[in-house]
Amino acid sequence: MSTDKNQSEATRRLVLVTGGNRGIGLAIARAFAQSGDHVLITHRSGSAPEGFTGVIMDVTDPASVEKAFKEIESTYGSVDVLIANAGITKDGLSLRMSEADFHDVVDTNLTGSFRVTQKVLSGMMKKRSGRVVFIGSVVGLLGSAGQVNYSATKSALVGMARSLAREYGSRGITFNVIAPGFVETDMTAVLADGLKEKYEAQIPLARFASPEEVAKVVEFIASPDAGYITGAVISVDGGLGMGH
Repeated sequence: MSTDKNQSEATRRLVLVTGGNRGIGLAIARAFAQSGDHVLITHRSGSAPEGFTGVIMDVTDPASVEKAFKEIESTYGSVDVLIANAGITKDGLSLRMSEADFHDVVDTNLTGSFRVTQKVLSGMMKKRSGRVVFIGSVVGLLGSAGQVNYSATKSALVGMARSLAREYGSRGITFNVIAPGFVETDMTAVLADGLKEKYEAQIPLARFASPEEVAKVVEFIASPDAGYITGAVISVDGGLGMGH
């Protein structure tokens, strides 16, 4: 992956993007790489996208997380920027949602985010600096029929980020949530035209976001210029969730 040669090795950060092998996560990884940072991508199987260094990690498995971080730290050092992006959906109306479907989404989206965050804290505390960005969702603020499990996890990320911000602010570490709305990804590409038009009609900007638009906001909130922003929820949703 090409990088910005103007960034010196001394200022080059180690950025870890969980679930960075596709969609929004991959766009985020590309944005940091193009700025000159050293980017690692986690994925559960297979290989990383061309040009990136991949690390096998299943955020639902504590042993897998432990093994991955030992590999990262022994080879590359401590993480400067964590983008907790790995997440899944298992949608269904609450009356018929199985406990397994509820638990799986919570374990990946919420507990998984806590697991990886816990692993980067010691290194960031020693450096007295660090950036942790959780990828939330507009439905964590608005709610979404058929997504009780998913929206609950994305809402909970806000409480987690704000609690961590209070715990570690004095160490120069920031914790923020980016809450995208509808984004042009492989998942939304298969929506029926009528359904997509219905969703767009609810968005003041009348369109879906590109993954790159989300990535640029993530890149900013993890930058030195955003050093005084912590515990914030930043929506990238075309106005869909305004006021929430």
